[in-house]
Amino acid sequence: MFTGIVEETGEVVRREETEGGLRLRVQASFADELEVGQSVAVSGACLTVEDFDSETFELFLSRETVEKTYLGEVAVGDVVNLERALPADGRFDGHFVQGHVDGTAEVVDVEQVGDVPASEASGGSSYERSEYDGDWTFTFSLPESMGRYVVPKGSICVDGISLTVADLRDGEFDVAIIPETYRLTNLAAKAAGDPVHLEVDVVAKYVESLTEGYR
Repeated sequence: MFTGIVEETGEVVRREETEGGLRLRVQASFADELEVGQSVAVSGACLTVEDFDSETFELFLSRETVEKTYLGEVAVGDVVNLERALPADGRFDGHFVQGHVDGTAEVVDVEQVGDVPASEASGGSSYERSEYDGDWTFTFSLPESMGRYVVPKGSICVDGISLTVADLRDGEFDVAIIPETYRLTNLAAKAAGDPVHLEVDVVAKYVESLTEGYR
């Protein structure tokens, strides 16, 4: 299980198409702490570590994973969100995330609000990816099949990030992104038209399953 609190972003350093699917090698600062067989959420998709060294680790994507996610389209140099599975004694800061992608959606719009120069907001330091420090509003498309599981102020996982739905409309929803989330995730590299993974709140799925007989 995961929490949707991204540990860091990693760069794809190699991709290899195979007869059975796709292999990706990703750079990460925690690569040497991994073990073969461990689970890592890669932009929200739960994958298994097959190999690792001091700087990188390798993952295998089955054909089903390639078909249901956009990871089959990533190229060398692309950045993905990374989160290791939650340890039994770990702090739970996000929401229940399984790493089972329900589907893909698109970035509809990205708007920066309350632009503040980073030098004023952080005592003279500057962020690597953004000239300004301020909140952002991201609008994502919402597939019809997932709409019943999404509610205003509810939780949703976007590319492995635990987010709160700020506004909900027919076929799309907004989320507010704070500077730290923008800086530490791949959202800084996203633009309108880019794909994202969505995982709806598993609690909503359980509630639906339990109440089906009472409709």
